[in-house]
Amino acid sequence: MLRRLIARAFWFLGPWKLVTEPASSRPTVLIGAPHTSNWDFPVMLAIAWRLGIEVHWLGKTSLFTGWRGPIMRGLGGIPVDRSDPKRVVAEVIDRVHAGEVFGLVVTPDGTRKGHTHWKSGFYRIAMKTGMPVTLGFVDRTTMTTGLGPTIELTGDVAADMDRIREFYADKAGIRPNHRVEPRLREELETD
Repeated sequence: MLRRLIARAFWFLGPWKLVTEPASSRPTVLIGAPHTSNWDFPVMLAIAWRLGIEVHWLGKTSLFTGWRGPIMRGLGGIPVDRSDPKRVVAEVIDRVHAGEVFGLVVTPDGTRKGHTHWKSGFYRIAMKTGMPVTLGFVDRTTMTTGLGPTIELTGDVAADMDRIREFYADKAGIRPNHRVEPRLREELETD
């Protein structure tokens, strides 16, 4: 109840307009892009809380130390030990098999400029779990944000990424100069 009230206040008082397709009724990998600012985090929470979506998100383990740990976990955070990424995939698979319905928020492009490609973790998780991918977005040019289509990945990386690129082609993040073209390293290696 408190989360919905906070979300209503965010959408009423804030500059953003929620423009969204319906949330997936099954577990989904929810891409948050273009992810160009840490301000994307409260926007993502406002979307999820307004739509009543249970979300989990992946974060580096340092975000979960000390007093921040319980808060981050309470907001849906899953700490990622980069030395053991297979554990995260196994945990997600276990949750899907247990019947949980949630959005696993992944920001494949990161917030720092200088990246040449997206990280492919979202793609690998979706393929291993059979989860579809929901295209969440922030677009500063129109001051809109929300959920786009939910797509099933085919395993053809280039074709799947072409569909994703098409959706994000006209989207600019909060800091448009930090935007990274939706392209995976696997595509760059075959070009």
